[in-house]
Amino acid sequence: MSRPIPQTRPLVAAASMLGAMAVIGVIDNAVPVLAGEIGLWQFYAWRVVMAVPVILLAARLGFGTVKPGRLWAVLLRGAMLSISMMFYFGALSVMPIAQALSGLFTSPVFVLVITALALRQPIGPWRVLAVSMGFTGILVVLSPDPASLSLATFLPVFGGLFYALGAIATRTVCAGEDVLAMLLAMFLVQGLIGLAGLGTVAVLAPEVGAGASGFVSRGWVWPMSPLVHLLMVIQAVFSVLGVGLITRAYALGDASYVAVFEYSVFIFGPLAAFVIFGQRVGWNEVAGIALIAGAGLVIVWRLRDG
Repeated sequence: MSRPIPQTRPLVAAASMLGAMAVIGVIDNAVPVLAGEIGLWQFYAWRVVMAVPVILLAARLGFGTVKPGRLWAVLLRGAMLSISMMFYFGALSVMPIAQALSGLFTSPVFVLVITALALRQPIGPWRVLAVSMGFTGILVVLSPDPASLSLATFLPVFGGLFYALGAIATRTVCAGEDVLAMLLAMFLVQGLIGLAGLGTVAVLAPEVGAGASGFVSRGWVWPMSPLVHLLMVIQAVFSVLGVGLITRAYALGDASYVAVFEYSVFIFGPLAAFVIFGQRVGWNEVAGIALIAGAGLVIVWRLRDG
């Protein structure tokens, strides 16, 4: 039986991605707080305990089905995205969150390259321009120091590569799959990775020191503080919403088109940081954000471009 032809609704896809970035831009500000007390593997394992019931409830209420059409496809996609987040969250233990984000959000560049070279799909000069503008905007916002580059710097870049692969899989091998089925597969894979990581750390003797530097090497921490409990619930519930919107966006639009709108997290993230922590935005951030917003406007304006 032939695979279903994916429906294309670019404006709805763009709106879904913007909504997702608004949600994620807020909840990602909780990660550094969580990293100071618990470990990456506990974060993965504990989050799935809270996220899966939310997904099952959504299915029960009629928002979709958790039964996949092709189990291997949703598991493959889930694995790509779970590995991506593992690199990203792991990078937080060795570098500032801004640098980790800059590496992760090389994903639209990888999407563009893979779409053009591996999938042989036309992308059009305006889309190339938009990705270039967005990526330049990230560099302007983050102002990375070349003198501080090391092997660890590229950890989140690997995250960006796997994120791009997961995004492309959403539109290709997972065409026709329900959003809830893809969400459930991703969170279950994350849970398995978390359990495997906890077992590995337990054998190798965990680092239980305070601070985010022990995020990757820290084992199971119990009891957790009330603040961490609260942040974990918020992070898990809104991750389902945010990742669900991302999945919907990639299901309704071409990956090289939708990926550009992920740059908007650099608008919502700093705004949330300002409201929550009082972090101010400098002129370089304003210039970068203008480039990022301009990238999205170019894509919308040239909607008919391949």
